[in-house]
Amino acid sequence: MMYLLLAVISSAMVSVVMRLSEGRVRSKMGMLAANYLVCTALAAAMSGTAALFPREEGGAFALELGALSGALYLAGFVALQWNIHRNGVVLPAVFMKLGVMVPTLMAVIVFHETPGAAQAAGFAMALAAIWLIQAEGNGKRAASKVGLIALLVVGGLSDSLAKMYEAWGSARLSGHYLTYTFGFALLLCVLLCVVKKQAPAPRDLLLGAVLGVPNYFSARFLLWSLGEIPAVVAYPTYSIGAIVLVTLAGMALFHERLTRRQWIAMGLILAALALLNL
Repeated sequence: MMYLLLAVISSAMVSVVMRLSEGRVRSKMGMLAANYLVCTALAAAMSGTAALFPREEGGAFALELGALSGALYLAGFVALQWNIHRNGVVLPAVFMKLGVMVPTLMAVIVFHETPGAAQAAGFAMALAAIWLIQAEGNGKRAASKVGLIALLVVGGLSDSLAKMYEAWGSARLSGHYLTYTFGFALLLCVLLCVVKKQAPAPRDLLLGAVLGVPNYFSARFLLWSLGEIPAVVAYPTYSIGAIVLVTLAGMALFHERLTRRQWIAMGLILAALALLNL
């Protein structure tokens, strides 16, 4: 349970640092590149073996799934940046964690798990909450809600890959899986910086390095917790805990306020995640 608690704290810190970086960076892609450089270095240092591409069973699977995960990680961070700029820090964090519905669906479709009545009710409540938030506003504001849905889907797919690796991958190579994940995201960031001709400023690199520490440990601690706690318990707890911490931080540090409709949706989301945890 300690690993899960640390994963929750690290995940909340990612959203807070992203919010703090708003208006302070010149190249957001450069900041993400520095973030993934730190993540890759930490993952490689903690991989447990000297060989970057070990010749043993499970190595190819770790590399392939890690590359796909890296692309989703980058897409998720770009979506998170955009949504924080448009919607503040609270709602994007809520929708990113609400992506727990995606691995829940994956458990039913891929692993043939049968959801109980509580899980079905939780899924329905989560959809109702999404509708409440999505239905609020129109025009440019409504378009920003579409970004929240995209964030939910990308975040959920990323979490699903972590579950797939925990189920099918080699536990000994979990450090390599994270190294490949962050390394591939770093490669994509650098390529995008070159294509867009974005040269990061020293502040971009510093904020990216700060962001990289909780970003790496949120993934590392979550993987460790999945080795101790069933996924049906770990994922919803991880989501609820991060949502609560980010909401408190958003209100205390950034003076964000939710509308009545958003508060109702927030209550539905927390109840839905609790039911998914039963």
